[in-house]
Amino acid sequence: MIPEIKRILYTTDLSENAKYAFTYAATIANRFDAKITILHVLEVFSQNAERQIAEFLGKDRWNEIQKNKKQEYIESIKKRLNDFCEEMYSSLKACPFLVDEIIVKEGIPVDEILKAVDSENCDMVVMGTHGHGVIADALIGSNARRVLRRCKKPVMVIRLPR
Repeated sequence: MIPEIKRILYTTDLSENAKYAFTYAATIANRFDAKITILHVLEVFSQNAERQIAEFLGKDRWNEIQKNKKQEYIESIKKRLNDFCEEMYSSLKACPFLVDEIIVKEGIPVDEILKAVDSENCDMVVMGTHGHGVIADALIGSNARRVLRRCKKPVMVIRLPR
């Protein structure tokens, strides 16, 4: 039985590796006539870091900065993602994939990816990996590894070619 792929969750940190991984998501979308949902997760500060910043700036000032800058930053990321889609579309003209939705979330990347797989009813995940670390050639990035371990849907992890 051939699996039906109608919705692909493509996760991005807007790196070169993520752009390369997008070509795989687009090719699969084209082959299966699927839609792509793009997810970018803004990683949150740890509670310890938040507390230290709030102590340094003052709690009211920190809350004001967060409130004012958060929406501005999210809009900036959405614009970058739209520009990214335009750039990818111009370089992949033979692949008329359809980006269905662009989502920017705030939280822990792995948790937000897993939530999006369920909430967006995705059939698979496509993500790039950096493989940072001492033995980067043997291991994939920690976020990709955690998604692979915990996701109930197929996950395609793409590494930049050498």
